[in-house]
Amino acid sequence: MSDITSQTRDDLLATALALADAARPATLAHFRDGALAADNKAVGGFDPVTAADREAEQAMRATLARLRPDDAILGEEFGYQPGTSGLTWVLDPVDGTRAFLSGTPTWGVLIAVGDAAGPRLGVIDQPFIGERFVGGFGEAWSDGPTGHRMLATRAPRPLSQAILFTTFPEVGSAAERDAFHDLAGRVRLTRFGLDCYAYALVAAGQIDLVVEAGLQAYDIQAPMAVIEAAGGVVTDWRGGSARDGGRVLAAANAEIHAAALEVLSRAPQD
Repeated sequence: MSDITSQTRDDLLATALALADAARPATLAHFRDGALAADNKAVGGFDPVTAADREAEQAMRATLARLRPDDAILGEEFGYQPGTSGLTWVLDPVDGTRAFLSGTPTWGVLIAVGDAAGPRLGVIDQPFIGERFVGGFGEAWSDGPTGHRMLATRAPRPLSQAILFTTFPEVGSAAERDAFHDLAGRVRLTRFGLDCYAYALVAAGQIDLVVEAGLQAYDIQAPMAVIEAAGGVVTDWRGGSARDGGRVLAAANAEIHAAALEVLSRAPQD
């Protein structure tokens, strides 16, 4: 997107922040509501969706209709809406609905915008904490309880000193779980859960790696943009593009990425 003017970049950033602002009240209206009902989208498992998911995405779509009606939209709850500008907004209104239902503040609103090459700008927003992570166009920053901070990923370190996050064993095939456990056995500390907030911690320089499988584009495009703008690397388990989801490796730097990739790339394709 090198031909995009600074004015357009400013407009995209302003729009992304407006989307996050629109989603906050829609999600918080339902968070920690003991009467909140959840429908199950999965067959043979539990993939919940709630009124918070639907209302937050509707609020963001209404904002886009007002601010950038020519852009396409891909959202988790209401699918794809074509556009004519060559740009697509990729929206996950509540990433971590299981966490949302449990009352834990590790879910988030994910917003990305990009073209056929992938995301160029991303937002990871946590409405309850009031913490927002933004990355794109060569810079990354956060706003929250500790104020405005520039984001930078961790410096290289041996794999044996790394901190790894994942939602395994909740997701992934047997082969993917085996590959993950191989990697987990080589790092200093492994923690489970957090959904999109783990990616924010990579961008903030707190942890080294996030490993996932079975993702969709709306799960990864916003974290991908934020982490890359903060100096990190996000690919699939073969080192290719992660923009469409699937198996994802997010790393703080090229060195730790290469070390983790050497392990994960041994996993057979399903």
